[in-house]
Amino acid sequence: MRLRARQGEALTGRFVVPGDKSQSHRALILGALATGETVIAGLLESEDVLATAAALRAFGARVERFGPGRWRVIGGPWRSPDASIDCGNSGTSVRLLMGAAAGQGVRATFTGDASLSKRPMRRVRGPLEAMGARFEGGDTLPLTVAGPVTRGIAHVNVPASAQVKSAVLLAGLGTDQPVEVSEPVPSRDHSEIMLAEFGVAVERSGGTVRLGSQRSLSGRLVSVAGDPSSAAFALGAAAIVPGSEVRVENMLLNPHRSGFVMALQRMGADLAMSNIRGQSGETIGDVRVRFGPLFGAEFTPEEIPSMVDEIPILAVVAAGARGETRIEGLDELRHKESDRLSLMAEGLAACGVAARSEGDALVIDGGPIRGGAEVRTEGDHRIAMSHLVLGLAAEQPVTVDEADMIATSFPTFREAMRGIGARIEEVAQ
Repeated sequence: MRLRARQGEALTGRFVVPGDKSQSHRALILGALATGETVIAGLLESEDVLATAAALRAFGARVERFGPGRWRVIGGPWRSPDASIDCGNSGTSVRLLMGAAAGQGVRATFTGDASLSKRPMRRVRGPLEAMGARFEGGDTLPLTVAGPVTRGIAHVNVPASAQVKSAVLLAGLGTDQPVEVSEPVPSRDHSEIMLAEFGVAVERSGGTVRLGSQRSLSGRLVSVAGDPSSAAFALGAAAIVPGSEVRVENMLLNPHRSGFVMALQRMGADLAMSNIRGQSGETIGDVRVRFGPLFGAEFTPEEIPSMVDEIPILAVVAAGARGETRIEGLDELRHKESDRLSLMAEGLAACGVAARSEGDALVIDGGPIRGGAEVRTEGDHRIAMSHLVLGLAAEQPVTVDEADMIATSFPTFREAMRGIGARIEEVAQ
């Protein structure tokens, strides 16, 4: 399916954002590791998260849906699955499940789609092997992991990766040996927060997280907040489409996920946060963005982990700002679902934006956006959604060559954007 976005009226109203993807994966996995029943409200029902749910059933957990976004998980000891675990396009699924499976002492073979099968796994394989897990295969999928873990670890998480950190912590649940992860640059901390919510003793000091002696989990109620990475598309669109004002409610405001909101503020966006409160150990609130003048800014490598998934839409916002924006430290983007650094520079340039990659940096000179191009996505959902937002502010429509994969993270994207007035339509093949 190809989609095209074009200028229309101002974007206004409440943007209905789905549940956070990171929280959703973790709620399912921890529920499957816990004793008793876990009930999840607001689960993101995307292809990636559903891949995790299917995998957990194969490991022996009872995972069932009983309403929109409402799921029940009955956990317990895991078993080795009868067949390979297909994680589709989800890097979070495969890396976290590898750690959990090793900790549970089971054996499993993991596969994925063509995109996931190209993504490197050595960063998670290395620390798990150091803990005693055994692997069969190379640096990419398919890979077989077999537990149990028999040793502790003091892992230095460089470059910062929440997936690697989470895999180590999940594996560490299966041993009584010392397990800690240190991070010179902090990554997302949803795993530590949720582990503590499930009753695990988690100690955090400076940039180090350690597992305490209490490593068993008890089922609980988890409320999943609105996904800031999905909300970023509507908030970014409101910032660059004249006359717009968009509000996102119940959005996750975890400090390690708020980089995009902070970036908008630095660029001069008319942005306000309200109704800030706690939920399931996390901070949530409402965010409102109005159209107004934006100015280019510089972003350093240390800031990237807090907005790594939002870099494509940040680049689109920069295209609508005055002056130059420079985003450094983007090597990680070359190893996502695609080479996002190169594809963003290519797509923006095709739409008349002065954009280029310089090493691991993306440089954008903002101004009027011509549009009028069909953008190559290489099957990357965030590349597709970001360029569709670009089309809403461009002089001529912008088309993306593929859009079906948007369902991996945001299956209601088109409907949600149309709900605030976006003109996004399907284009005949």
